[in-house]
Amino acid sequence: MARTITDPSLAAAALSSSVNAARSVVFFGGAGVSTASGIPDFRSADGLYHQHFAYPPETMLSHSFYVSHTKEFYDFYRERMIALDARPNRAHYKLAELEAEGKLTAVVTQNIDGLHQMAGSKRVLELHGSVHRNICQRCGVTQSAEWVMQTTGVPRCPECGGPIKPDVVLYEESLDEDVLLASARAIASCDLLIIGGTSLVVYPAAGLVRYFQGNELVICNLQPTPQDDAADLVCACDIAQAFDW
Repeated sequence: MARTITDPSLAAAALSSSVNAARSVVFFGGAGVSTASGIPDFRSADGLYHQHFAYPPETMLSHSFYVSHTKEFYDFYRERMIALDARPNRAHYKLAELEAEGKLTAVVTQNIDGLHQMAGSKRVLELHGSVHRNICQRCGVTQSAEWVMQTTGVPRCPECGGPIKPDVVLYEESLDEDVLLASARAIASCDLLIIGGTSLVVYPAAGLVRYFQGNELVICNLQPTPQDDAADLVCACDIAQAFDW
């Protein structure tokens, strides 16, 4: 049965001990990693799914909506999905430190905000893509999130006039097979898997946990997850505080 800790300082001490004892660590994270950086998640009380828009968020973030309501898609994308003022929090920085020390072998993330890279992480596997890559569907030129924010309406490629599509996995779209495979390999080869800031209900990403064959599974999430019973340690507290060591 999992040991559950709710006190952030005790969770930080336990997490530090687990990392120190491990040979190789992989971190698998979701939207909760970035909430401490001011980016809303989807399912919490203040998340996008509980806010009121002209269409449900899951509709506006679908491939069919991008195709049929491209302007409305970009209005939502600029307002809610790009957060250029956000900065990494303690969890992002600690993970980058662990990678630099040779302890952390990969960050597998469902987030699209690029905060792991901003904090200094190099080995980041982005399951759902990134707002920092926006690709012309005609000539392949990539534009930044800053460039998108400077446009209005439906952005067009300045090189060829082609349509720009975010390199983000929308609903109804498949995840990149190469990224999925690399993530599965990373999780299968580590002896400590830390799952943080994710409800583990979004598939196929959540299914990656089944590849873990290591010694210790740690979950750091404010709300219970379907994998809590399988974990060795559950840190039911703010993730930025749990990584403050």
